[in-house]
Amino acid sequence: MAISWVAHAGFDEGLSAANSGDFRKAFEEWLPLAEQGDALAQLILGVMYGNGQGVPQDYKEAVVWFRQAAEQDDAKAQFGLGFMYANGQGVPQDYKEAVVWYRKAAEQGNASAQNNLGAMYESGQGVPPLRVVAYALYNLSAANGSASTNNAADNRQRVAELMSAREIEAGQALTRTMAKLGNLLQGLDQCLKRSAAKKGAKQ
Repeated sequence: MAISWVAHAGFDEGLSAANSGDFRKAFEEWLPLAEQGDALAQLILGVMYGNGQGVPQDYKEAVVWFRQAAEQDDAKAQFGLGFMYANGQGVPQDYKEAVVWYRKAAEQGNASAQNNLGAMYESGQGVPPLRVVAYALYNLSAANGSASTNNAADNRQRVAELMSAREIEAGQALTRTMAKLGNLLQGLDQCLKRSAAKKGAKQ
């Protein structure tokens, strides 16, 4: 996964080193900050271990740092931890745990997490397969993310081709509900309850 190097108080030397390509020095500058509990430094160390930048690639170490930042509500770290669980990198593959962390990041507006959570609902990994939900999450992600780094629009188009006009309309209505500030998980969970109730009624 990629991360942009963002200026932050106390990060100047590490930032300068990273921008010049000296990731080993950047790591040495950021490690003490991460150990002191700085969530951004923890996130960056997770990325560095995940990518093998400045340190040998080590997915277990990446998970350690992502988790520390994720538990401080850092959305990018929550996405990173979800990604590690979804792909079985540094932890046993666990789609349900991936969903837990993608949900947390998606609620904070992280477009990558919204896209990946949509993929979980499209494929039924860790959650019931629901195209309407997948469409809505892709739709939200496409609106929130950069087109150059986010394939949510393509994903939305692909899943829409498998949906009826009524399903697409339902997906767009769910998008509107979830797009309201602080309402993503509430809207999503209400939709899931309705879907489960309909399924139960048919049985």
